[in-house]
Amino acid sequence: MERHAASVAKIAASVRTFFDKSEPYRIFHGSTNSTRPRPGGARTHQVDISALSHVLSVDAAARTALVEPNVPMDRLVEATLLHGLVPPVVMEFPGITAGGGYAGTAGESSSFRHGFFDDTVERVEMILADGEVVNASRGERADLFRGAAGAVGTLGIATLLEVRLMEAKKFVKTSYRRTSSVAEAVAAVREEVGKPGNDYVDGILFDKGHGVIITGTLTDEKPAEVKPQTFSSAWDPWFYLHAKERTNQIGGAGDAAAAAAAAPLVDYIPLAEYLFRYDRGGFWVGRAAFHYFWMVPFNRFTRWFLDDFLHTRMMYRALHGSGESARFVVQDIAMPFETSEAFVDYTAEELGIWPLWLCPLKRRGPPTFHPFTTPPFTDKTSPSSEPNPKTAQQPKPAESEEQMMLNIGVWGWGPKSPRAFVEKNRELEAKVRELGGMKWLYAHTYYKPEEFWSMYGGRAWYDALRTKYRAATLPTVHDKVHVDAEAAGGKTRHWLKSITPLGGLYGIAKSIKSKDYMLHREAKWKWKGEEDDLQAMKRSV
Repeated sequence: MERHAASVAKIAASVRTFFDKSEPYRIFHGSTNSTRPRPGGARTHQVDISALSHVLSVDAAARTALVEPNVPMDRLVEATLLHGLVPPVVMEFPGITAGGGYAGTAGESSSFRHGFFDDTVERVEMILADGEVVNASRGERADLFRGAAGAVGTLGIATLLEVRLMEAKKFVKTSYRRTSSVAEAVAAVREEVGKPGNDYVDGILFDKGHGVIITGTLTDEKPAEVKPQTFSSAWDPWFYLHAKERTNQIGGAGDAAAAAAAAPLVDYIPLAEYLFRYDRGGFWVGRAAFHYFWMVPFNRFTRWFLDDFLHTRMMYRALHGSGESARFVVQDIAMPFETSEAFVDYTAEELGIWPLWLCPLKRRGPPTFHPFTTPPFTDKTSPSSEPNPKTAQQPKPAESEEQMMLNIGVWGWGPKSPRAFVEKNRELEAKVRELGGMKWLYAHTYYKPEEFWSMYGGRAWYDALRTKYRAATLPTVHDKVHVDAEAAGGKTRHWLKSITPLGGLYGIAKSIKSKDYMLHREAKWKWKGEEDDLQAMKRSV
């Protein structure tokens, strides 16, 4: 803790200096999982917090961990598993950090039960805009604790988080449920979140006729004859391909006889392998690299041979380095269950992006910068009132269902033309609002100020927090996430990066230079092929 206190004091002194001089600055974390264009400018001052990257302690009795903000998920899981514990919400990409999960929005397949990642944070230490170091929790500075979650660092810098933990199990008993329509898939998600035995629920829509709803239950038991299914080895399947292959031969509810005759679709996946099952291939975004490098076939051998480059840390490096993030649609959308099918129809017609990710989440109402939904209820105040045709005449959901929303992950190539790319994203933003949804803020966001603030019920609550905690000199949330549509539409890429595949090769060179591939090679969370993998991990530390 002495090292931590000294580091925080040094950072606070830098922040105080900039505050006294009224000079802007940006935070340097050391890495990013955002696809937003990076703010630049050689004259921009930086406050470097990259050294805050340690798990300081794990209290097994209290089931909590003290974590610095730049601790990535894989290192946090490794540290807690040594004590037989695990965070309730673990972001599926190993490189996403605890601080990013708190200051941004992080909801994963356990979030239907536990909420966003910050719902599992008990306390946060922050450096305010004037350099004062404070603590915030649900009982102390509760308004700051809630307001800073999702506010992308615009109320202060998180320097320490106390994260709640829960008992870990050896395996996740994973089941795959085939669906044959979008409506069936959405209904299946609704059904599965209501089952008390499910610890994890998510889904994949490969197309309108093939969906898979995936549920997981934590367990220490596994049939002796069943081999654990892993996803971290270069020869292992990518998880989404595995899910598709396992369900290819059966139908959904419309093919009940075939489904009944099929063997149960169950895997026993070691816990950490399950938590990071989407890392290789970045869900399925890694396949886009094979579309870009059209001369490289997409098969098991090439995925094995190029495995170092196909983990999320390396892909983010390459994506930013190549400049291809300027035409890659990476959007997570929170939708009401009632309008999710209409939204999928829209993306299929206008963007043609498949697969799509489905992830149920607890809905948190405003004021918050987390996405929240506004279901377009039918007006039943009068027997003669007509429903809004834009909402497909959906009935008002039950109160319990209003507490849930559905995240739809839309990730794939957009138009090559910068102007057309911006237009498609703006159309997407409009459609999301029309259907009662809201976007995550980590990606390209084009809302004009008046649009943006109206989504969050105005900015009075936020400005009051900024005044109270002396953060008025910091950029606003809109300042940080907004991409100027006019500038982005007229932007031209560097001539070298615009030549395929030279831009991609440059991005690969940048990712190799980072040596991030070594982080996965040396990861201790990977299944060692031993029955007591926890003991194997302890020996390797």
